Formats: sequence, C-alpha cells, structure tokens
Amino acid sequence: MLLLGQKQELVIIKTVEFGVYLAESMDSTQEKVLLPAKQVPKEAGIGDLITVFLYRDSKDRLIATVHEPVMMLHQIGKCRVAAVSKVGAFLEWGLEKDLLLPFREQTYPVEPGEEILAALYIDKSNRLCATMKLYPYLEKQSGYQKDDTVQGIVYEISAGFGAFVAVDGKYSALIPKKELLGEVKAGQEITARVSGVKEDGKLDLSLRQKAYLQMDADAEKIRRILTEQGGSLPFNDRAAPELIREKMGMSKNEFKRAVGRLYKEKAIRILPDSIQLIQKK
Repeated sequence: MLLLGQKQELVIIKTVEFGVYLAESMDSTQEKVLLPAKQVPKEAGIGDLITVFLYRDSKDRLIATVHEPVMMLHQIGKCRVAAVSKVGAFLEWGLEKDLLLPFREQTYPVEPGEEILAALYIDKSNRLCATMKLYPYLEKQSGYQKDDTVQGIVYEISAGFGAFVAVDGKYSALIPKKELLGEVKAGQEITARVSGVKEDGKLDLSLRQKAYLQMDADAEKIRRILTEQGGSLPFNDRAAPELIREKMGMSKNEFKRAVGRLYKEKAIRILPDSIQLIQKK
C-alpha cells in the first residue's frame, strides 16, 4: 500500500522517458507511483530500491520525491509562509509544491515571510494539508522537571484555559490563564519556568520566577514605573486586583509583596489612595 505523507522504500518496476515507476514489489498488479526523471539516482534500474516521500502534485496526482520535507504525516515542523491567498496560506516545507494551510486551521493570522509551527495531516479530500492546531500532535513525556527553564512557542491562546505552548517545538505545555499577567501573543517565542508536571507528562508553565526571586524583580519594576510617572502611582496595594493586573502586570499578592519590600527599604510611602517614591537626598 502506498502511504501518502510518509517515507517508503519502493522498488523500480518500470522506466520511462520522464522518470521511473515505483511499487511495493515487482508484482505488476501493485499500485505504482512516478518518481520524476530529474530525481532518479544515476544508474538506478528495474529492481532497485529507493526511499521516497509520497505527496500529491499540482494536479492532485500521487507522486514520489527523494527530497525530505520539513515534517512527515502527523509530525510538527517549522515552515515559512510563502504566500496568503483566498483559501489560506501556502507554506514552504522542503518540496517543490507548497503546502496549503487552510484558514480554518490557523490559530492566528499569518503573514508572508513569517516562520510558524505546523503539523501535517490528510484532509477529507485525501490531500496533505497543514494545521496550526498542534495539541493532538505534541508529545507529553518531555523529561523536564518542576522549576526547569524551557524555551517554547505560543501556538494558540484560549480565553478559557490560557496560552498553549509547544516546548522545544514538540512537547505539550500550557501557561494557565491565571499566569497570563502580561501580554502574550500567539506565535511568540518565550522562555518560561516549569511550574508543574501533570500525571500524563504535560507541562504547566509560568513566565515568572519563584516567589522569593520574583519579588526582587517586581520591586524594581514598581520603582521604575514610579520614576517614569513622576514619583507617584494613583493607587496603592488595596486597589482592585483587576486594576493592579492591568496597570502593573502582576497579581495583587505579588504587588503587595513587592510594595512591602520597598516600604521596608524606606523607598516609598503608602498613602490612602496612592504610593509615592521617596526621593533620596
């Protein structure tokens, strides 16, 4: 059986002017596929085995190639967006014919020249297509442990769950909604801390350091914002959590801890409706 979207070792059963025909065996009743002449190895002849990848040409005919694409069926790879059309985007993936990424399979709008992560699947018309909905194709057993630092790409934002991340381009991870204190965009490359490992191996991530380390960074952030705003914030640590999150990119608890640090250092004064920076003489 010829396998669309996969590599196979096939045998040459017939030679023609424009290439060779390949099949699983020399049996003439076997389904066969063309390998174009320009890709046939020199001195290859009938009975020789060749490893090829099978896809469809511009006329939707099954065809073989000795070139290896960025990803195989049900795998993930990084592709460059070649163009955007009325039906979707077309991706460069190592073969002569670009790969269609339908609009319905995009988790965010893509632009020509952009590099994205995509997975390869077969659509209802039995054609190879790309999808940016990577969750079903990501691996779960990464080997990372709690508090490890990882690199990843945000491939989808969910209002209900948070930011879905492909760690190392292949492992399943999530930045929970409660951790999205700052602006994170789909397609963004991030460095994060593993905040937990689920029983099935999927990772929970945080963009923030452990609390005792993060407090120092948050205190410096507050000091910087105070300086930029002329030495005063129009609210204090009793403000609504939503306001603190919007203005400071912190949770209320994180803000209170950092404000407490600055207060102990006598760097600020806390007033009933504001915080003021104490200017050193």
